[in-house]
Amino acid sequence: MLQKPRSRGRPSSQAERDWGRGAAEEAPSTSRGAGSSREARSASSQGARRAAASPEVGPRSQQQLELKVAELVQFLLIKDQKKIPIKRTDILKHVIGDYKDIFPDLLKLAAERLEYVFGYKLVELEPKSNTYILINTLEPVEEDAEVRGDQGTPTTGLLMIVLGLIFMKGNTIKETEVWDFLRRLGVYPTKKHLVFGDPKKLITEEFVRQRYLEYRRIPHTDPVDYELQWGPRTNLETSKMKVLKFVAKVHNQDPKDWPAQYCEALADEEARARPETGGPAPSS
Repeated sequence: MLQKPRSRGRPSSQAERDWGRGAAEEAPSTSRGAGSSREARSASSQGARRAAASPEVGPRSQQQLELKVAELVQFLLIKDQKKIPIKRTDILKHVIGDYKDIFPDLLKLAAERLEYVFGYKLVELEPKSNTYILINTLEPVEEDAEVRGDQGTPTTGLLMIVLGLIFMKGNTIKETEVWDFLRRLGVYPTKKHLVFGDPKKLITEEFVRQRYLEYRRIPHTDPVDYELQWGPRTNLETSKMKVLKFVAKVHNQDPKDWPAQYCEALADEEARARPETGGPAPSS
């Protein structure tokens, strides 16, 4: 669903001029009162051991910080290619290293660069989840590109079909109903597809891992059945109105031909248009 990013100019940031201010500075307290030289040597030795165990973080140069931000941006872009949520722990482990003390500032600057240069917005997938994704902040090049479902990889069209089925069925659909519909399009759960490869794995594993879909077992079903719902990434990257327009395009009809779904999509559009009171932000 993402369009190819268009380059944007990068704004100046006050945060970039404030690098290193958050570094802790701790001046060891010294006492010159009465005491044996042995105690003094012991205290000095303990202080040295503490310093060796927990070295203080010194100020970084502007060049060091710029390189770290660039490294973080590159890491996020590469990770996003697989559409799998990016864990905060992975960012800290593979990129941040001993820059943990200024991680919030690094993440903020990386987010600014991603949005204004690459056209992606860094958001936390769910509150306090410590996982992030990149979403497109640019409009499609063509007005109906997203409706056609052909602006991305070949699997985007299949994903849009499944999302449409879920929405039209009241936001939840049985897996058996999905395959009943897809069989009419020549897509079978047990047959390898020329374009999609293993369709069942794509829908029930890849799209689930990428958080486009939620996949749950329906209790007390015999034979066992599962249900599908929209995942959190879907709600961030598209909308009910866009999906309804896609469905209408497939059926060569008008979105208003489904009054219940159209009203629901309108309500969703109005909710999205309201100003955010405190949207998700990268956590420190």
